[in-house]
Amino acid sequence: MSTRTRERTAVGGRPPYAFVRRVGAAGLPWEQAPDPVSEADLADLPPAVVRYLRAMGVVGRPPARSLQAHFVGRFRRRRDQAWMPCDAWQYNTAPGIARLFRMRLMVAGVVPMWGWDTYREGRGRMLGKALGVVTVADGSGPEFDTGELVTWLNDAVLMAPSMLLTTRTSWDDMGEDSFRVSVSDAGRTVAAEVFLGGDDLPRDFVTDDRYADLPGGLVRATWSTPVPDWVVADGRPRPTGGAAVWHLPEGEFRYGELRLVELALDVPPGRRDR
Repeated sequence: MSTRTRERTAVGGRPPYAFVRRVGAAGLPWEQAPDPVSEADLADLPPAVVRYLRAMGVVGRPPARSLQAHFVGRFRRRRDQAWMPCDAWQYNTAPGIARLFRMRLMVAGVVPMWGWDTYREGRGRMLGKALGVVTVADGSGPEFDTGELVTWLNDAVLMAPSMLLTTRTSWDDMGEDSFRVSVSDAGRTVAAEVFLGGDDLPRDFVTDDRYADLPGGLVRATWSTPVPDWVVADGRPRPTGGAAVWHLPEGEFRYGELRLVELALDVPPGRRDR
């Protein structure tokens, strides 16, 4: 128990060793930095997409190969469940689509639980362990493959849109202030509609390509991640955080609220010197 406690990370601190080891051992590809994005690269995209990419500071910079993010916030699995404080780190890559998300929860304020959401080589998985030992959740299969891939898409839209400037991404015009974006990987395609604010930055991301874990089992449902506000850091806009919301027949279920503490792009896999 005391060993696990020492793993806690101060806000703005370096990622936990367990997270870094897992990322470093994942065998993620790492390529030379590509050429910067130019206006010519945006020429054939829908107008709303072009405005969004410009507002996100994509033009003039090389496409991101990875993102590493640190969040703090709260989480719950059921409407009648108390909110649990959480601390999360994640690492995503673009050369080969991958996502490793590690969240630490405090159940009832005293029992630590670690959850891993991962997507690698076309496969998604959710694994949760209390005290780092007792498995309390373990999900895999086609529904998780789809859900984890669209979550990777969500991360890219909100934190590293240049990851999407590849042939595996498609963009569709949905009007002046929204667009549809889809990404394909391992024979699977997922999509979402992105709604922009007056500053051309995303205010919501809505998809039907996720499955809610309900008492009766997995159910395909609309999922959204509204963004309350944006700030500028290192010369680029970044979300202050966001929420995770299921849109179910009985009403909306807001189950996660996170604040973005730190975001770094192009961190090589397994590096801990930030």
